[in-house]
Amino acid sequence: MILDPPPSAAAPGGDAPRGAAAPKIAFVSLGCPKALVDSEQIISRLRAEGYELTKSYDGAAAVIVNTCGFLDSAKAESLAAIGAAAAENGKIIVTGCMGAEPESIETRFPNIFSITGPQAFESVMQAVHAAVAPPHDPLFDLLPAQGVKLTPRHYAYLKISEGCNNRCSFCIIPKLRGDLVSRPAADILREAEKLVAAGVKELLVISQDTSAYGLDLRYAESVFHDRAVRAKFIDLARELGSLGVWVRLHYVYPYPHVDDVIELMTSGLVLPYLDIPFQHASPSVLRAMKRPGDQEKTLERIKRWRSICPDLSIRSTFIVGFPGETEADFEFLMNWLGEAKLDRVGAFKYEPVEGAAANGLGLPHIEPQTQDIRYRRFMEQAQAVSTRKLKDKVGKRLSVIVDEASPRAAEGRTKGDAPEIDGKVHIVSRRPLRAGEIVSVKIERSDAYDLYGTAV
Repeated sequence: MILDPPPSAAAPGGDAPRGAAAPKIAFVSLGCPKALVDSEQIISRLRAEGYELTKSYDGAAAVIVNTCGFLDSAKAESLAAIGAAAAENGKIIVTGCMGAEPESIETRFPNIFSITGPQAFESVMQAVHAAVAPPHDPLFDLLPAQGVKLTPRHYAYLKISEGCNNRCSFCIIPKLRGDLVSRPAADILREAEKLVAAGVKELLVISQDTSAYGLDLRYAESVFHDRAVRAKFIDLARELGSLGVWVRLHYVYPYPHVDDVIELMTSGLVLPYLDIPFQHASPSVLRAMKRPGDQEKTLERIKRWRSICPDLSIRSTFIVGFPGETEADFEFLMNWLGEAKLDRVGAFKYEPVEGAAANGLGLPHIEPQTQDIRYRRFMEQAQAVSTRKLKDKVGKRLSVIVDEASPRAAEGRTKGDAPEIDGKVHIVSRRPLRAGEIVSVKIERSDAYDLYGTAV
């Protein structure tokens, strides 16, 4: 994604400080929402120092490429983006997950200007300063209090920690981003408060392992508005819920204490939505993945969660074709999926990742043709479940947050749908709706993934 200059951060009238032309930086952001938040932080620093953003590589003083290095396909996309920028500009600053393995970049691009790893914001800014000095006396008031955001104004990602303590065999995130490092609760809440004051209506809580939040801090307290708040998953969720906006929890590892947050969903403090990457269901595959293996208990917990909070929506992602996955393992997964009846499901065909422990397990790799067949069967079953569950919503009135609007129509999402990855609600309205508005919609029909209705 090549980034446009954020309207919220533009200088008044487009003038550079003291009449001097502001240096222009091009920016490419790749990867997951966590990487997007990193991009937001870098761009906020650039704007605070008086730099401007441009879409043109050729006219930029430097190009920053925030890379993804999780899968080989993501690395290929990152290398292609670096190559496209390097073809037009001699000062390329590479950051992000792929920057943690600089040799793979330097082999292709030996004359790269600078390479830094993920969260290396100071190093990125040092490279920018080396490429082009910042303007004198920058106008710091050009930067909004909440920083520059790359999402629509009405929702924002709120990153609560970096890194991960888990050692899943298919994943190299701890190698790229390190072990869990949680932010103090007060820092997170101050950022959330600024976002809400700026008009954000939905906070999407993200990290690599959201439910492990605070473990590294030993749940230490920090002071927010003259009271102590523990750095603990349940305490943070409760405090965020008190801000009066939608709070959506992503990347939740199913630890036992996750049960506690279901009560907050029932009371309306937190959206009835859990994003839990289960990855598989077969005990043998989960052991090879180094994931929790007792999926019978997981099914029991899902049933218990739904008995406490009937409106709960669960989304998840799975890997099919993991090394050693037998036909019996896959059938176990399909049966589990049929019982779990998850609301939103995605799947990936396994890709070997350089440096991942899975490569050394000695398990047979699954042929691409078999992966394709299993992926198709999995998604067909997931689609059938989604179709039935959405059909049950027809005739109901649901709260919907508007993402895009035109005079007589709009698109939005229910409390059970996250932006970009889940379904939409297509709305007909007698009055103009605005992005960020939360409206009641009577659902009139559905399909496999989306709902259709009229604002009431």
